[in-house]
Amino acid sequence: MKDHKTVDIRNIALIGHAGAGKTTLAEALLELSGAVREAGSIEAGNTISDYDPHEKEAGHSLDVSILNFEADGRLIHLLDTPGFPDLAGRAISVLPAVETAAVVIDAHHGIEPVTERMMKAAGQGKLDRLIIINHIDSSKAKPEALLEEIQQRFGPECLPLNLPADNGQRVVDCFFRPEYDASVDFYSVTEAHDAMVDQVVELDEALMDIYLEQEKALNPDQLHDPFEQALREGHLIPVCFVSASTGAGLDLLLETFARLLPNPGEGNPPRYLMGEGEKARPVEVLPDPKRHAIGHVFKITNDPFRGKLAVFRLHQGTIKTNDQLYMGDARKPFKIQNLFRLQGAAQENVDRGVPGDILAVSRVEDLHFDAVIHDSHEEDHHHLKSLECATPIYGLALDPKNRSDEQKLSTALHKLMDEDPCLKLERVRNENVLRGMGALHLDVVLKRMHDQYKVSIFTHPPSIPYRETITRKAEGHYRHKKQTGGAGQFGEVFLRVAPLASDRDFVFENKVTRGAIPGQFISSIEKGVREAMQEGYLAGFPMHNIKVSVYDGKFHSVDSKDIAFFTAGKKAFQVAMESARAVILEPITSMEITAPADNMGAIAGDISSRRGKILDTEHRSGDRVKLHVEAPLAEVLEYETTLKSITGGAGQCIMSLSYYEKVPAATQKQLMENP
Repeated sequence: MKDHKTVDIRNIALIGHAGAGKTTLAEALLELSGAVREAGSIEAGNTISDYDPHEKEAGHSLDVSILNFEADGRLIHLLDTPGFPDLAGRAISVLPAVETAAVVIDAHHGIEPVTERMMKAAGQGKLDRLIIINHIDSSKAKPEALLEEIQQRFGPECLPLNLPADNGQRVVDCFFRPEYDASVDFYSVTEAHDAMVDQVVELDEALMDIYLEQEKALNPDQLHDPFEQALREGHLIPVCFVSASTGAGLDLLLETFARLLPNPGEGNPPRYLMGEGEKARPVEVLPDPKRHAIGHVFKITNDPFRGKLAVFRLHQGTIKTNDQLYMGDARKPFKIQNLFRLQGAAQENVDRGVPGDILAVSRVEDLHFDAVIHDSHEEDHHHLKSLECATPIYGLALDPKNRSDEQKLSTALHKLMDEDPCLKLERVRNENVLRGMGALHLDVVLKRMHDQYKVSIFTHPPSIPYRETITRKAEGHYRHKKQTGGAGQFGEVFLRVAPLASDRDFVFENKVTRGAIPGQFISSIEKGVREAMQEGYLAGFPMHNIKVSVYDGKFHSVDSKDIAFFTAGKKAFQVAMESARAVILEPITSMEITAPADNMGAIAGDISSRRGKILDTEHRSGDRVKLHVEAPLAEVLEYETTLKSITGGAGQCIMSLSYYEKVPAATQKQLMENP
């Protein structure tokens, strides 16, 4: 659609567990809409979506792909996301770009760990949600039991828009043109239609009166506005049945996309803020093409040949090629040389973008993930409240095979972290540690590093990311005085340290009065304190959960310099540590383990042997059980391998950082003796 308006746009993310059929579904929709002549096949490695060589080799999506097609006069942007637990962060990071999250569930395997995680993330992001039950033609499919489980798990507001018939060989419409007399595999068209209408009209009293008074049923046009309201408020989560392989239900799904899902003006508005920290306040950003342009970068890719590509969602205003834009509060503008619409790896040049468009610009090196782009300095301090990625805890220590490649390794790592918000690089006890969401996540990253950036590395298990903190208040004082002939150095600092009640890395307060230390030196004191915290006190581990208050000091009108107060701040903090009763903390992981019920005894025994605790047990369909577990990271680094061994490959585990707690006394002694 070369000439489209915001009301014509639908932005949808396909999310869900690996193997649910998201990519196959996307390819089938591309073919049905006429965007491609023939749907690609994962087996043949020719899909539009999974175009990366590593994805073709793996037979699964490893990153987000942006697709588009037309249906019933609507321009539909479809985001196909990876479904492995390790790569869930990549899927979550793009949710702010869409109004609707379409959660795809396999009709045989049912609700899996990533399914629940994605439903929760979409709800937290205030997105409209749609559930697509795929593979209904499978001989092992149990769509009726699955619908019941969905309603039990996610709420009675999950209601079918259509129903499978002839053992999943076709799908019967229950909303647009309900076939009341049709034979379906379970439930009935009348019950499904009435349940949907009842749920929608609850939000519109006037429409409810009409519904109760008139003898004939309400038509979809009458239901449109309250339907959109129900989606926005989470009062309704429609369920659609399809088979991406046979095409059953795909025509109804396309109609649902075009007629029922929200355009950018009908979904919940983007959650923009102005200002930082506690002073940040919500600001209104509207899909108005005549207002200042505001967009959000939600995906970055770096290609050695094509350069950096920044994919963004335009939320407000209109942009055109050759327009001048700003990034965040940077005063230097950049010019849009080329504007692209993406179809997998293909880039189509477009002349303009309107609110709701998902587009890309290339070769703007300063653009980064989560950047806000705009055309007026009035929006300099706008930023989007993004969905947070879990703290990455799985790590590998990296060393280049050739010392001459150290700079190449550093460059590659920073480009990869620029693309992936769930990657983190740490320097701990002389190790460069790359942390991600799991073994698969880091394997994908390291393969790209080798193939794309030609960097060969050695890897080995890293040190556990212990932390240090304090358990009592203390004071520190240090006078730095150095005379070397000519101008000297002088700075004196008095400070207090205290443990923080909440789990925060660091709080710094300036309590200096009457000009005892000039304001320009306070930041140097903070830098000195931060360096001391990074170096640790007991065993070289970074310190956190500490509040530092500088309350007094002295300066010299000639000899006081930044370096003097940097040194004084660092040394004063170290003096305070002598009486602050520092301790070493270990990371405690939160684990969600899903496995066959027959394996629960062995799993429970293994968890207990690792100093772990089972907090909760939930029974799942298919004679499976889900355990909520807490355990020290040091004890579960290789747990995925152990779980596969216990369950014969049938167990799954999602692991995230929960909190830090004091290590046993014997462990602290050992760590201090072997820094």
